[in-house]
This record gives sequence, C-alpha cells and structure tokens, in this order.
Amino acid sequence: MVMDYMLSEEEKMMVETARTIAIEKMKPVREHYDEKEELPWEIVKEFAQADLCGVYIPEEYGGFGKGIMGLVLVVEELCKVDSAIALSLAATALGTLPILIAGNEDQKKKYLPDIASGKKLAAFGLTEANAGSDATGMTTTAVKDGDYYVLNGTKCFITNGGDAETYTIFAKTNSARGARGISCFIVEKGIPGFEFGKKEKKMGIKASSTRELIFNNCRVHKDQLLGKEGHGLMIVQATLDNSRPGVAAQALGIAAGALDESVDYARKRVQFGQPIASFQGIQHMLADMATEVEAARALLYASARMIDAGIEKRTSKESAMAKLFCSEVAMKVTTNAVQILGGYGYSREYPVEKMMRDAKITTLYEGTSQIQKNEIALNLIKESAAKAK
Repeated sequence: MVMDYMLSEEEKMMVETARTIAIEKMKPVREHYDEKEELPWEIVKEFAQADLCGVYIPEEYGGFGKGIMGLVLVVEELCKVDSAIALSLAATALGTLPILIAGNEDQKKKYLPDIASGKKLAAFGLTEANAGSDATGMTTTAVKDGDYYVLNGTKCFITNGGDAETYTIFAKTNSARGARGISCFIVEKGIPGFEFGKKEKKMGIKASSTRELIFNNCRVHKDQLLGKEGHGLMIVQATLDNSRPGVAAQALGIAAGALDESVDYARKRVQFGQPIASFQGIQHMLADMATEVEAARALLYASARMIDAGIEKRTSKESAMAKLFCSEVAMKVTTNAVQILGGYGYSREYPVEKMMRDAKITTLYEGTSQIQKNEIALNLIKESAAKAK
C-alpha cells in the first residue's frame, strides 16, 4: 500500500498492466536471463502488445500521450520485479527523446510510430572512453561531404547497443567550436560503416545489452541531422532533463521491490521462536526503508508532473534531485534488504542480491551522483543570483 498520488484512471490502468506483465511474464524468467545475459525478446513483445512502449510518445505518432509521468509509472512497476528487462523500454525512451525534442515533422513521422508500437528499440549514443561526465571530450567526428556526413569514432557503454534499430548519435561537426561544435544524428542499424564492438560483462542489469558502437566512414544523409548543426549539446541537456526521472523510476522500482521482499521474508523467517519481524531492530530497518522509498516516490512524481506541465523551460535541478535521491535510496534499501535476509540475501536463491547489483548502475549512468549534485548546486546558485538582481 502506497500513498495516494491521485493517479488518473488511465495511469492506474497502465500501472496495473505493467504489474501484471512483471509478475506473470518477467518474474518466472528473471533469474534465467540474468545468468544468460541476454534480452528476452518474448517479454519485449509483451510490452508492445500491451501498448507500454509508447506511453510517453504523443498520440499523433502512435503513442499513448502520457508523457514522462506515464513512462515513470510503467518503469517503476516493471523494475519492482526486474530492472534489466525493463531497461529495454526505459533506454529506448532515452534514445527516442532527442527525436521528440529536436526532430522535424518528417523525422518524427518516420521513426516514432515504430518505436511507439514496439517494432523497434532505440538507443542513445553519447558516452565514449574519454568522454563520460564531460561530453565535450568526445572524439567521434561527423565531417560534411556533399549531402552526407561521414562519421568516425567509437561509443561505449551504450544500453540497447546491438538490440536497438534506431540510434541517436552525437559527434563533433566542428571541433574548433568546442561545446557548440557537437551535433546529433539519427543512425539506423545495418547501414555501411556502422558496426558493434564488444558486449560488456557487467555486475548487474545483465539481461540488458551494453555494447560498443563503431563508426568507420559511416555515411549518414543530412536529413538524419537532428535540429541544427552545432546544437547537439543543447539536445543532450534537454534530453537528460527529461530522461533522468526514468533512471530515478528504475531505482525507485528496485528499492520498492526490495522492500516488499524484505517485509515478506521478515514475516515468515522465524528465529528464537518468533518471526524476525517482531524484533525492534528489524522493524526500525523496515520503517526507514519504507519512509525513504515513499519520499523518493513523492520527489520523482513531482518532478515528472512538473516536466509534463511545462512549468519551467529547464528542469535540470528537479530531474537531478529525483535521479540523485532515488538512486541513493535504491542502494541503501537493497543493501538493507540483503542484511535482513542474512545469508539468504547473499544467495541467488532470493532476488535481493540481484536487486542490489542492479541498483548500483542507477548511481552511475546518465550522470553519477556527484554530477547530479553539481547540477543541483549550479542551478541553486543561478537562481539565487537571479533573485539578487
């Protein structure tokens, strides 16, 4: 039982649909695919058949039109059971947002319907070996050649890499202009010069593919340019403002799932002749976990509603707060869940060890917790300076 957030009937329906798929379809196979380290395509098809893939995409492009809040609700519910499988949907949203934000009408009509229907996954290609937190350090280039741009370089740690059909790729079109010399392109899987490198072996989210993207004289037509040349970094910033609540929802779902497992175990596990749930030490741990989860949910939902309402042009601070808090809560709650389950918590017989492994990535990708703090503080200082004028 969670607090009443006054969800609409459509939002409640989405949550219930996601819950049903998570319990009936994902839960029986989550351990198998964690060990196999492959994406279960049959589950992706379930997402598509239930119309979950396009919850955040406007109706005119085949989506459900429920914005970031719709995405957050679905991702949270799925991640209560398995965040790695759910990441196929969440990472597709990340790869799709640049098209929603900067795409022209032709680009939106061409790509969004297939993504909304679940026919195609998407991926976001920004990170490089020497360009993680500092996107301006990227070395991938896009050189204009007539009606084409020629891409060369390598991206790493790309979620949905290899599985996605549609990629939003960032490259330098003018290195001399620094941050204003980065542009964004839609690149389709299978075109000459675009290949996939190694698949990463990871601590967690193992059912989600994470691969290198390699561009070797890859020719991309100028019609695939998103927005204007040199606007890439602005597209990155606007995308992350909208996508970080998705990571926060992943973290929240993991934490909520771990809390449920902990309460259930504490009620059933008997030591010294009584359930461990009767021990005050365990009760206090559960109380702290539940309070932190609910506080994270309140912050996340508020930030998602704010984004959808368009109250501010930029929601960098609010998105960063949600991502920071939810991811840190996920680590605390899953760690405590393992502690409550004791030896069983450390065993793969129970899901909390996986939840703990999966939780860690939420403090790292789309900006580490430290980067989120930088973003929050920078915005606070700007707001204070604006008030002082």
